[in-house]
Amino acid sequence: MAALLTGKLALVTGAGSGIGRATSKLLTREGAIVVAVDRNVQAAVETVSLLAPTSDNIALEMDVASGSSIDSVLQKVLDNFKRPPSVIINAAGITRDNFLLKMPETDFDAVINVNLKGTWLVLQKFGRAMIEHNVVDGSMVNVSSIVARSGNIGQSNYSPSKAGVEAMTKVVAREFGRYNIRVNAIVPGFIHTPMTETVPQKVKDMMIMQCALRRFGVPAEIAEVAVFLGSNRSSYVNGTSIEVTGG
Repeated sequence: MAALLTGKLALVTGAGSGIGRATSKLLTREGAIVVAVDRNVQAAVETVSLLAPTSDNIALEMDVASGSSIDSVLQKVLDNFKRPPSVIINAAGITRDNFLLKMPETDFDAVINVNLKGTWLVLQKFGRAMIEHNVVDGSMVNVSSIVARSGNIGQSNYSPSKAGVEAMTKVVAREFGRYNIRVNAIVPGFIHTPMTETVPQKVKDMMIMQCALRRFGVPAEIAEVAVFLGSNRSSYVNGTSIEVTGG
C-alpha cells in the first residue's frame, strides 16, 4: 500500500516527547518530511534522530506561546523548503495541576498561554502562510483532551484550555474551509506520556477502571489518528473532534 503522506511537509509542535514524538515517527513512516519543533530544542533534535535518516527532517526551537518565536520558525521553514507545511499537528501542551483554591495565577496563565493561545497562534500564522502559498489539501490537527469534556480535579486551568481548543477547532474549520484547509481535533483519553508519569498510581488505577479497555493508551494510538486526519483519507472530515479514549 502506498504511503499516505508522500512528499508532504508536516510541522509538529511539542515534538520532543509523548504524542508529538510518536506522531513525528508515524508521519515519516507515511512519507512526510517533518519539522519537529519544541521549546526544548534538544528533545526535538532527539526526536529527529529517531526518524528515517534519509529524509530532510529538521528540528527547531519554538515556544508556541510566543508569536515572534513562531514567526522565526515559519521563516526558517520557508527559507529551507520554499513552501509552508501542508500538515500541522498542534501537540504542544503543559500542565500545572493544583486545586483551584491553591493554584497561583501564574500557573493558570502559563497553561492557557501554551495550550490555548499557543494553538491559536500556530493556526493563525501557519494558516496564513498556507493560504498565501495556495497550499492544496491543507490539514491542521489540534490535540485536545477528554478532561475538556469530563473535567478533572486539580485541572481548572488545563481542562478549560483544552475545551477552548475544541471550540476553536470548529471556528477555524469554518473560516479555513473556503481555502480547502481542514481543521480537526483529537480528544485523547489517558495516555502513557511524560505528562501522566507524575500521576500517583492510585489515581491511575482509578482512571483505568473508568476505561472500557481497562488500560491507558500509548502515544502511537493517538498518532495513528493524527496521520489519518493529516492525509487525504479524511478529505471530508472537517471541524470535528475524534475521541481516542479506549471507551
